Amino acid sequence: MSVVEQVKIVTKEQLKNDIFKLAIESEKMASIALPGQFLEIRVNDDIEPFLRRPISIYKIDKEKNELEFIFQVKGKGTEILAKKNVGDRISVMGPLGKGTFAFEKYKKISIIGGGIGIFPLYELARQASKNAEITTYLGFRNKDFVVLEDEFSKVSGKLVITTDDGTYGKNGFAINYLKADCEKEKPDCIFACGPLPMLKAVRDFAIENNISAQVSLEERMGCGIGICLGCAVKDKKADGYKHVCKDGPVFNVNDVEF
Repeated sequence: MSVVEQVKIVTKEQLKNDIFKLAIESEKMASIALPGQFLEIRVNDDIEPFLRRPISIYKIDKEKNELEFIFQVKGKGTEILAKKNVGDRISVMGPLGKGTFAFEKYKKISIIGGGIGIFPLYELARQASKNAEITTYLGFRNKDFVVLEDEFSKVSGKLVITTDDGTYGKNGFAINYLKADCEKEKPDCIFACGPLPMLKAVRDFAIENNISAQVSLEERMGCGIGICLGCAVKDKKADGYKHVCKDGPVFNVNDVEF
């Protein structure tokens, strides 16, 4: 169940030149939010931009009644959002998404993220680390794009940072280091979010090696609640489609084609 509220921004932090972290206060949303869900945010009251912006939940703090989200400035909507300040109020609908990370039964978990796709993986790692062994692989373009290393390090038994050009951490793609570790010992499940080529590589590797895997998909969304049908993905198990906003954003790799 989601709600729509005018919520107050309680903290703001600029992580990089174009990446911002905001926290909003909402007892209702924080009390029901789950790892993998997202928010639909209206950045202002003007006609343009008309549509809300879908942004993944980064952290859930039920004690403070706060939700944190991180976004990169990519267009007019996120540019407006980046100019908001502590104390401002914004209209937020959420938490949204019925498909969330199902991690409770696993004891050895591998988490892999790429670029801005790492943001929804933090709350998963934070909650799963209470009862499971977590190995996290985060891939970035170069050292200038590396974020949240300390945060993920605290909730991961092992953290591997990679950059495409080798300017920080290990050289190459994160999935290559995941594959190498899996040859030594398979995890119970792989959780992933990031660029589509990475997700496809994770899917193919998991299926070929009979490893459970769940991926958080990113598609263009108009409504966020399954009405506009703009975020459809092919259903592998039925003649039809699932929708990332309503049925996801997290799917088992055996359930959808992407």
